[in-house]
Amino acid sequence: MPSTETGPTDAYRRILQAIDNGEFNPGDRLVESELADRLGMSRTPIREALQRLETQSVLARDGRSLIVSSLDHDQLGELYVVRAELEGLAARLAAQHAAPEEIRVLYDMIDADKKLMSDPKAMSRANKRFHRQIHLASHNRYLIQQLDSVRRSMALLSTTSFSAEGRPEVAMAEHNAIVDAIAGRDGDGADEAARAHISIAYETRLKIDAEGRNGS
Repeated sequence: MPSTETGPTDAYRRILQAIDNGEFNPGDRLVESELADRLGMSRTPIREALQRLETQSVLARDGRSLIVSSLDHDQLGELYVVRAELEGLAARLAAQHAAPEEIRVLYDMIDADKKLMSDPKAMSRANKRFHRQIHLASHNRYLIQQLDSVRRSMALLSTTSFSAEGRPEVAMAEHNAIVDAIAGRDGDGADEAARAHISIAYETRLKIDAEGRNGS
């Protein structure tokens, strides 16, 4: 049965999802009345959701307007430093605590994702699902909360590293290495593989951004 939730929590989730999906990009202005019409909600839950997103720095003030925040070069580096630490810890804990069923799901995700490698946006969505599954397999609620915060900031990136030539194939091999280490209950190996994966993703994104600046 479809959800009938129309409160601020649902408004928050739907606006954040729209940003994550690229329906709103950094610098885009979010107008309360337009969002209310778009989501079929009253303006009160929209207003509360926008206030929450501003508090979390997903949105920023531009005069009297709210716009989708953007990350500068230094913020991007800071974000990836934190992400590498947390993703490594999640993989390490997953190697200790993941149930056999959770490990099989991770392998199934990799097999399914190999069919998406020609579609960067689909790969990006699948990548988020894959990493979220590892987060859950860590069975540490406080770590998951911190990774959710990182995920919100990652939604502010207007490009995906999967648009780089050859990146999807390499990323799938990296994902497989992470899960192999988790399946082998190798915490050190899982941590190292996850950190390497995030490092290469960061390097790839820097190259994409540099090419974009040089081409403008």
